[in-house]
Amino acid sequence: MKFLIDECLSPELAKMAIEKGHGETSHVVWMKLGGLKDWELKPIILEGDWTFVTKNSVDFRGPKDKPGTKGQYADVAIHAGLICLNGHPAWTSTCRSSCLSRR
Repeated sequence: MKFLIDECLSPELAKMAIEKGHGETSHVVWMKLGGLKDWELKPIILEGDWTFVTKNSVDFRGPKDKPGTKGQYADVAIHAGLICLNGHPAWTSTCRSSCLSRR
């Protein structure tokens, strides 16, 4: 899988994905895209066929109770994927390691 890790997440997550065999993984900062708005990242994500990994789920999928009604992906019929790592900061940190180790 080809992951693009959002700048709101550590580059260490991208390094872990690469170590686990996802060699095409990159990080927004590594691609010199840091500071871009979500709507500016969207075409890059879609054109690059990236599975986007972020903590900003509402920005991309819309509100929890009505996913797909708003957000950057609301008008996208199909895309490579969206992984949202939401939750308590301690949980998110633990999840990063355990989720990637289950590859």
